[in-house]
Amino acid sequence: MMSQSKPPTQNVIGFPVTSLSFYEQIDWMLEWAAQRLSKSVCVANVHMLMEATWNKEFGAILSGSDMVTPDGMPLVWLMSWMGRYRQDRVAGMDIILGLCGRSPSRNVSIFFLGSDANTLQKMRQRLRHEFPNLEIAGMEPLPFRPLTPQEDEDITRLINESGAGIVMVSLGCPKQEQWISDHKDKVNAVMIGLGGAFPVYAGVQKWAPEIVRRLGFEWLYRLIQEPGRLWKRYARTIPPFAVLALLQVVSTLSREDMSLQTRSR
Repeated sequence: MMSQSKPPTQNVIGFPVTSLSFYEQIDWMLEWAAQRLSKSVCVANVHMLMEATWNKEFGAILSGSDMVTPDGMPLVWLMSWMGRYRQDRVAGMDIILGLCGRSPSRNVSIFFLGSDANTLQKMRQRLRHEFPNLEIAGMEPLPFRPLTPQEDEDITRLINESGAGIVMVSLGCPKQEQWISDHKDKVNAVMIGLGGAFPVYAGVQKWAPEIVRRLGFEWLYRLIQEPGRLWKRYARTIPPFAVLALLQVVSTLSREDMSLQTRSR
């Protein structure tokens, strides 16, 4: 698995999304974590890819990440169709469950960074119940304001001294991805942006039923819960993503058609 420096990817509207099964992606994260490597993992959905399309600096962060997991079902569908294989969804909540369940066997501890103290406390209670063998290296909320240089240095030292192999970061997109990028080669751990998954795991927000997630309607489930916050985001990002995805499909079909014509000559 680790014979390559980075896992294989597939192009999704111009960005490299990791094209491995769910457990293969989890295995990569755990292998990096066991070696205490400084790695960046972005958990991508439609919103993230469109923000990366419109913002060149953020696009560079996404493209330069060590792993970009396909969270949103539209990404999964597009990758499955173009790659002619079944791509697993690798979403935030599933990553938390997968890593917390398998980290103890690799002697990897996990640090939870961001969100608020109440959410982290509720997460700790559930983690102790569901994963009694999990070593929690630390839990640290962060203020909404930018950290001072001294505060940032203190947080970095705290994480490194904790011995954590994995740092789950909850600051919201794109703030958490920017933080992870800024701390690459400073934090000796695999840093994963999981903003929306923290309150869901803590029980502060409801997790969509499995059938809803499989059908790709989790976005609608979340919209019903938070219409005021999410309707503008969805209206702004879903239509342009659909257009870009369609253009990519048409381009792929055109290349395949030209290739077939060349072979038939």
